Amino acid sequence: MEIGSHSPSTRKTLSSSSQSLSKKPGGWRAIKYILGNESFEKLASISLVANITLYLRTKYNLSGIFLINTVTIWSGSTNLSSIAGAVVSDVYLGRFLTLLFGTIFTLLGMGAITLTAGIPELRPPPCVVGEYSKCIEPEKWQLAFLFTGLGLVALGAGGIRPCNIAFGADQFDTKTDKGRAQLESFFNWWYFSFTIALIIALTGVIYVQTNISWMIGYAIPTACLAISITTFLIGMHTYIYKTPQGTVFVDMAKVMAAAYRKRKIDLKSGDGIVFYNGVSEAESKSRKTIKADRFKFLDKAAVMTDPSEVDAQNMPKNGWKLCSVQQVENLKCLFGIGPVWISGVGCFVVMDQQSTFGILQSIQMNRMLGKSFTIPPAWMGISSMIALSIWIFVYEQIYVKKFKKILKKADLRMTMQQRITTGIIMSILCMVVAGIVEIKRKELALRHNTLDSPLHVTALLPQFILSGLTEAFAAVAIMEFFTIQMPETMRSVAGSVFFLSLSIASYLSSFLVNVVHSVTKGRGDRAWLGGNDLNKNKLEYYYYFIASLGVLNLFYFTFFARKFVLCEEGGKDAACEGPGEDSGVHRAGVFLGYELDDLERKSSSNRT
Repeated sequence: MEIGSHSPSTRKTLSSSSQSLSKKPGGWRAIKYILGNESFEKLASISLVANITLYLRTKYNLSGIFLINTVTIWSGSTNLSSIAGAVVSDVYLGRFLTLLFGTIFTLLGMGAITLTAGIPELRPPPCVVGEYSKCIEPEKWQLAFLFTGLGLVALGAGGIRPCNIAFGADQFDTKTDKGRAQLESFFNWWYFSFTIALIIALTGVIYVQTNISWMIGYAIPTACLAISITTFLIGMHTYIYKTPQGTVFVDMAKVMAAAYRKRKIDLKSGDGIVFYNGVSEAESKSRKTIKADRFKFLDKAAVMTDPSEVDAQNMPKNGWKLCSVQQVENLKCLFGIGPVWISGVGCFVVMDQQSTFGILQSIQMNRMLGKSFTIPPAWMGISSMIALSIWIFVYEQIYVKKFKKILKKADLRMTMQQRITTGIIMSILCMVVAGIVEIKRKELALRHNTLDSPLHVTALLPQFILSGLTEAFAAVAIMEFFTIQMPETMRSVAGSVFFLSLSIASYLSSFLVNVVHSVTKGRGDRAWLGGNDLNKNKLEYYYYFIASLGVLNLFYFTFFARKFVLCEEGGKDAACEGPGEDSGVHRAGVFLGYELDDLERKSSSNRT
């Protein structure tokens, strides 16, 4: 046989091997289905979130405190369910099934909301045109049907948000250079598809909902979800499925339980104190865990009081009584981000005001553009995203790159502390500007004796832009802080903690609205908040109240929480010192953790 030639059987074997290799699961064969599912799902979810305040106000006649509570509590529950979804995925179902069930629940919820838009009997009668005071409230069963739909959407979000990008990342082998390059490309395509879905939802779909038909406007994203599930199932044979590996949240609960059980141990004595490393002696010499000199009460969870607490394989017989030093240090990392987490919640409360009161302001303003076009209120949220995008472009492409050459400095990037501080200041300015605009809006409405103020809706742009800059500075920096503060094995926790902060901010916003309403309605004058007509409220006072809380947040971060922010590598921030410095943070793999969690954050916290 000539060199280089093959027998028919050999050629058949090679051909079969080539076909087998080309049909190997994972990689771009799987990603095209995952991106298709993600794009349609995001189009649907954004179409609902962006316009929910207007829909409840105009079609369900909800107003005042009840409307704000409904939107903020639903938004908070949607973010909170992500943590439950992450636990279910990591412990029981795996990412594929969690993602599938989450999409199905969302489809059912969107279907129910579409029915409310298409069937008049599911809604109360419309208000008298031009008079919000003459509105019939919805029946309890109508609200029950509506809330069931919203609840299913929130439940579905809990399965989708923690799994969609992570499942895509599972399709690549990041141990190889090729796999890491493909993963980076996947991030780019994911964000591209997300951006396209965002633009379509916030322009076309929102316009259809507001100016043409709510039923058609909600039927479009519902159909998109059906296509999303179909696309996802078609690609089943191409996916790599990873089995659940457990969740660190259970480990954290074990540490707290063990520390409580051994609370009487005196660590200061040092006599006979033996810590359990969770590895054999040979391994412990090559892999030493750095113990942080803080939250020492948690160290008691790793103290071995009796050699019989471990078995022959050096594993704890009861994980709720004895934990490893690594488990303890992981929980310490979580506790260490607490002070900064609180500041983040303060910033996110401000962003919540624009998705509720900001939209309500726009409803009672002049929204005409030309003689026939009416600007949808939800379009105001686009200005926040545009401001965020412009700042990131200016910062990365002009400030960092161009000025570095001009000033001949190695790095001009703002430190994490500076970005968070700037974001807090932006949040204060946002509320102050919103209060000033509200005074002008209400003054013109009362002067002309009209429900809708002659002031044009573009007057709201400054406060929405400042809200976007709050996110650009503070939210991004805080997400980055959460990521680098965590060990590599806990990077997924950073995303969960961020979602939790968004959730708590929504709940806190609802709580503040109710407190302000209760306190101010007891006086002789009209309450600051409540009712159908903003012209009869004192919304500007509420905005100034939130601004004052922002000032307290600024002092809190400046004099306390900033000490917990780690120095950037190289120690260029001399002021960065305190409890966070020697925490033994693992910095390897920061890029991967940041991409997974930060891109996931963008998909849900544009919080229109």
